Amino acid sequence: IATGLAAGNAVLAKPADPTAIVAAIGVRLMREAGVPAESIQLLPGRGSVVGACLTSDPRVNGICFTGLTKTAQTINKSMTAEITPTAPLIAETGGLNVMLVDSTALPEQAIKDIVASAFQSAGQRCSALRLLYVQDDVAETIKTMLYGAMDELVIGNPWEYNTDVGPVINQGAYNEIVDYIEMARGEGRILKQLEAPNEGTFVPPTVLCVNGVEDLTKEVFGPVMHIATYKASEIDRVIDAINASGYGLTFGMHSRIDERVEQVTSKLNVGNIYINRNQIGAIVGSQPFGGEGLSGTGPKAGGPSYVKRFAQPQNRSIEMTQTAIADITMVQTALARAPRPSRKPLNRLVLPGPTGESNVLSTYGRGVFLCLGPTLEAALSQAKIARENGCSTVIVAAGATGEGDVDGSLDPAQLGQLLGIDAVVSWAPETELRAMRQVLATRTGALVPLINDADFADRCHLERHVCVDTTAAGGNASLLAQAS
Repeated sequence: IATGLAAGNAVLAKPADPTAIVAAIGVRLMREAGVPAESIQLLPGRGSVVGACLTSDPRVNGICFTGLTKTAQTINKSMTAEITPTAPLIAETGGLNVMLVDSTALPEQAIKDIVASAFQSAGQRCSALRLLYVQDDVAETIKTMLYGAMDELVIGNPWEYNTDVGPVINQGAYNEIVDYIEMARGEGRILKQLEAPNEGTFVPPTVLCVNGVEDLTKEVFGPVMHIATYKASEIDRVIDAINASGYGLTFGMHSRIDERVEQVTSKLNVGNIYINRNQIGAIVGSQPFGGEGLSGTGPKAGGPSYVKRFAQPQNRSIEMTQTAIADITMVQTALARAPRPSRKPLNRLVLPGPTGESNVLSTYGRGVFLCLGPTLEAALSQAKIARENGCSTVIVAAGATGEGDVDGSLDPAQLGQLLGIDAVVSWAPETELRAMRQVLATRTGALVPLINDADFADRCHLERHVCVDTTAAGGNASLLAQAS
């Protein structure tokens, strides 16, 4: 809401069904602070009714959504019928958030951060820890300490100051989480479970055994944490498995070996990485927040590119001429051969934070861009922008002769079949763009944006943030340098 207003928009605020009261209080306070009533309207109600109307109304110029990945995909489809095909969808969605603890970690520090990350707010944070990987050399020690720390948790009324874990948000959430736990109980996978009050929607904090991230098929939005073990030699395999899940919201790691931290963070496709601290509670200005892949579209909330995404870009429209349809096999081959962007950051920005904490925001090339012109000249211009901003490209346009490019035009229906696309760029007229947008919305997996901006350099970037508690690794180097 704040970003939409800051960029000069009027905002229609649709809270999640169970949060209408706090949303009403927030909007009332905004109006008391001076935000004009015509600039912010609160529209509470069921998502299937109010949300469905909003996400298909042609008077809506853009949508910002936080919630389930599946819901974001539904919104993406709903937008294609009436809303302009160039309207932005900014989605921050769920994650299978992993923490990795190696044998060099400080156990007391790790346990404190594990308990906070997994069970604070009853696990109802999109950034909450869902899967703990522990190096097998220290697994039993970590488990014993973890279970002891869990025994100290107070489960009860969140209005009480001594309460650590409150209820989940409603009966539906309670039923879904408890059913998941009971299924695990039937499989003999419960390692630890606390007692919870009988009245209310209190889910007992629970630890489940799994083999790895491959066993997690969905995000469980509650106080449920999974544990897996790994050998020191298997770190690369673990990182590959996390990337293969498609989710990339948060990741935590406890280790006092800088080289090992670099080994892991340099390969992860994750938006927010936390080293030797908990992985919840991102601070605007210090830790811009948001994921990639199935965990979000970017740009990061609270980051330097966020407000601009809420502004109207300069779009382009070039008339199309009838050309032969490109061979889809050739297009797919070109996409498969296109190199992935470099893991070397395009830019690194050191952000402010408390003493003893390092915060660095880095940008990377988003991936492979399909440049569709519709003319060869337009496609070449699009490819130039994408390549200058760290992306790989495949051009499909009449007369294309470059290596890896394909001669001809692309039928919008073909966009539903192609693999390996991270974005589609076209300056075609709106009718053609709408056809493309409708097909892209039928794809499963991560949302693939359709870009029509004249200058889309910012859209070529992925943002990844690394936050390090430098004191937990033995000292704050920058502070020591100042003292000397």
